[in-house]
Amino acid sequence: MTVHVVTDTTACLPPARAREAGVTVVPLHVTVAGRGTVQAREITPSEVAEILSRGKDRASTSRPSPGELVAAYRDAVARTGASAVVSVHLSGKVSGTVEAAELARDELVGEVEVEVVDSGVLGMAMGYAVCAGAQAAAAGATAGEVAAVVRRRAEASRTWFCVDTLEHLRRGGRIGLAQALLGSALAIKPLLTIRDGEVHPVEKVRTRAKAHARLVERAVEAVEEARAEGHEVQVAVLQLAAEETAARLAGEVEKRTGLVPDLTELDPVVSVHAGPGTVGIVVAPVV
Repeated sequence: MTVHVVTDTTACLPPARAREAGVTVVPLHVTVAGRGTVQAREITPSEVAEILSRGKDRASTSRPSPGELVAAYRDAVARTGASAVVSVHLSGKVSGTVEAAELARDELVGEVEVEVVDSGVLGMAMGYAVCAGAQAAAAGATAGEVAAVVRRRAEASRTWFCVDTLEHLRRGGRIGLAQALLGSALAIKPLLTIRDGEVHPVEKVRTRAKAHARLVERAVEAVEEARAEGHEVQVAVLQLAAEETAARLAGEVEKRTGLVPDLTELDPVVSVHAGPGTVGIVVAPVV
């Protein structure tokens, strides 16, 4: 059995890295007032940041259709000769993409084996898990084994991020338990995380600088914990319209851990919900 791994654009995998890993990336959709709906690869994160900064046009996101996923699976099988597909997507608690993938899987019963994985995460926490799954597939793992690798890597990862405003998360309905922070949002810069597939508040700090410092501190602590358990670690710093800040945070992480983080821009869909000025750090132990 040969297995091919499919994911979606919210994994935030740079195109070159996805190609190198042999992963197919299916785009989610972005809708902007006056522009209509486009695939995530047809609009850049910078364009999304500009639209959100202007505040005039509303932006929203939507999942790929089951038909789009069916087409992606068939194309992947035709191109690679794979006999099975492992389809890895962002948390089903914040998107209907997993549901669409399951519908696509059901349509292909008897034609190709498809295993759908709800990663419970997004961003490079999912990206690293996807690449690990693709590596296992290339080594001859079965679909079930590839899916297990992906789940294990995703579950072990930690993500922390801070946003300039909670408003974009609120508008998109992705705010999760951070909803409780809205009343004091003007006075704080909350540190947030993805846990159990949803956005959760971690701690409240008073300034952006302190929030960024706590991002680094938590990342360093997580790296040290993983190393104490004997694991290698991958680290990524993600950002939207905050390149200088992300580079500075990456430098601090490198200085304190010796690891060189991947610097990655949020994809357009995650950007719509996070907003300009967002920075985050992913710590992904190799388990």
